[in-house]
Amino acid sequence: MGLGCMGMSAFYGTRDDVASVETLDRALELGITFFDTADVYGAGDNEELVGPALSRRRDAVVIATKFGNVFGPDGALGTIDGSPAYVRRACEASLARLGTDRIDLYYQHRVDPATPIEDTVGAMAELVEEGKVRFLGLSEASASTLRRAHDVHPIAALQTEYSVWSRDAEAELLATCEELGIGFVAYSPLGRGFLSGRIRAVDALTEGDHRRSFPRFSEQNLKGNLSIVDGLRQIAEDNGCTPAQLCLAWLLHRSSAVVPIPGTKRRSFLEENVAALDIELDPADLERIDAVAPLGAAAGERYPEPAMRRVNR
Repeated sequence: MGLGCMGMSAFYGTRDDVASVETLDRALELGITFFDTADVYGAGDNEELVGPALSRRRDAVVIATKFGNVFGPDGALGTIDGSPAYVRRACEASLARLGTDRIDLYYQHRVDPATPIEDTVGAMAELVEEGKVRFLGLSEASASTLRRAHDVHPIAALQTEYSVWSRDAEAELLATCEELGIGFVAYSPLGRGFLSGRIRAVDALTEGDHRRSFPRFSEQNLKGNLSIVDGLRQIAEDNGCTPAQLCLAWLLHRSSAVVPIPGTKRRSFLEENVAALDIELDPADLERIDAVAPLGAAAGERYPEPAMRRVNR
């Protein structure tokens, strides 16, 4: 299990850098060694938070960051840039913000439809040759794009949303990763916090929280999605765990290739999530979860429409 760091600096309510650094320290104490960030999380702020916080254990941790999503000055979703020149500029900027001499896992955050994936990965491979990057990854790429990229240079990891209520990866991506020996990094494994059962109404989210604009959190979809959470809560209670722990344990039982990266800035939630590593689910439990949350059960798309056009390309 890794730690997703996005919410420490962007998109999910108020920042608390002191609490976030304490959570990063606690993650190290608990044996977490895989930390996920990106250059657009807080317009670089998250890299500047994560890098120094992990510097004292730099050789013991894997820092993953991403490039490619270019946001406008107003914070609005802008273009995707996978051009070779941008790949290099983005890497140099991330290295400086992280305060390190190498990025352990470097992802293309979204596939650029204007740049052949072979060109983008070719530029990323040059960074490996120069020692600035150790391993390459893609995020939200289709199976066919993943294969093309892997032909240029070995792809170590694919990062894609995967959870009890986002199971699209089971159609083709998981099998492709297993065939090619590529790790599958599951982001938003708790449905952006919804599967924890703590969000019962959109008003529970603070002003400015981006989840307010996500279809699955809308009033028209909330009732149906809460029924999924309530069904999972009962299974969790029967197993002596929380809904969040159940959902993470479910992911860990799906494939040995899957590494979930639940995100939080709170130590208590981190500790709850890490405890899921010790939960064993039997076939009957997995069947009950499948009955409550089969493929396609969630009401609403996982992103607003403009962002949905950027996934699985």
